[in-house]
Amino acid sequence: MSRMGQVWAELVGQDRAVATLRRAVEGRRHAMSHAWLFVGPPGSGRSNAAKAFAAALQCADGGCGRCEDCRTTLSGAHPDVTLLRTEQLSIGVDEVRSLVGRAGVSPVKRRHQIVVIEDADRITERGADALLKGLEEPSPRTVWLLCAPSPDDVIVTIRSRCRVVKLVTPSDDAVTQLLITRDGASPALAAHAARAAQGHIGRARMLVRSEDARIRRRQVLALPGSLTSMTACLDAAENLVAAASEEAAQTTAELDAKEMAALQEALGLGGRGAKPRSAQAAVRDLEDQQKARAKRLQRDALDRVLTELTAYYRDVLAVQTAPGVELVNADLADEIEPLARHSTPEQTVHALDAILEARTALEGNVAPLLAVEAMLLSVSRASRT
Repeated sequence: MSRMGQVWAELVGQDRAVATLRRAVEGRRHAMSHAWLFVGPPGSGRSNAAKAFAAALQCADGGCGRCEDCRTTLSGAHPDVTLLRTEQLSIGVDEVRSLVGRAGVSPVKRRHQIVVIEDADRITERGADALLKGLEEPSPRTVWLLCAPSPDDVIVTIRSRCRVVKLVTPSDDAVTQLLITRDGASPALAAHAARAAQGHIGRARMLVRSEDARIRRRQVLALPGSLTSMTACLDAAENLVAAASEEAAQTTAELDAKEMAALQEALGLGGRGAKPRSAQAAVRDLEDQQKARAKRLQRDALDRVLTELTAYYRDVLAVQTAPGVELVNADLADEIEPLARHSTPEQTVHALDAILEARTALEGNVAPLLAVEAMLLSVSRASRT
């Protein structure tokens, strides 16, 4: 690969999007915009594309991937690139106002002042109003890079001021090759992970690197054959939610402790200058933020469960209606084919509907246990009807 363009190497299957971004970096007429919206399905690499574009804009060689500007941009350390990645359920007006203020500062290195918002779909209405002001009156060297699953997930007034870059789900072959070359995976494991992840690069990488992730996936895919009674459904739901909570707790425990220690030190707790009343409010605020983060991570873990079950029942439906189609879970064909023979396509569609309803319920902040219990009971009834 030539020296120019190394930053695009991991954007597999995104040739059209990369071509658009390269034209902007090269300064082609009408190719550049002060605001961009990166959209695409989960795992397609929206945030990676935004960061690669930021690096290319800051790089004197258009994205060589090796210079200080490229390396610091991709790592989040560049002085003129601000990256907002939230673990919370929403991005509020105060955070957005801070970004707008940062965007108006002249760049230290005299190229661009770039702001990347990874979860622009989580910006609140008040936050969107604050962002709109920044988009309507940008500084000459300011570039906004927003990321969201689809254009419709972003408030229309924001969307209308952005140039949209659409990313697609990469092919299994492209993901397989990436896992082999980047992560050193064996061809067999890489191909299995790519197929199981259905184009989600992050999930594929997790399956390649973590045996625990592969074990958890296999346990989830064993669920359909175990839902033989109401008690079994309720027990399975409790176990799934508990496992998701434990995963979230393990992910956040160390970070929570560091954040709390840093806050207590900043407040002078335990020292002579401590102000207990104001400190208590700050501690409660941090605790609330940490609880919201844990809630989001728990929901993300449950969403992975729903994704695996969706793929499983799609395989069942494929066997029922389109024999010969390659299955996502081809290694489980001996389990999927008997289930397909002993149920109808209508029953399988009911199971898929139940999974979709659970996802909708979780997005609407329904208690996770209630949502998962309702889903597994519906799936079980559909299998027995």
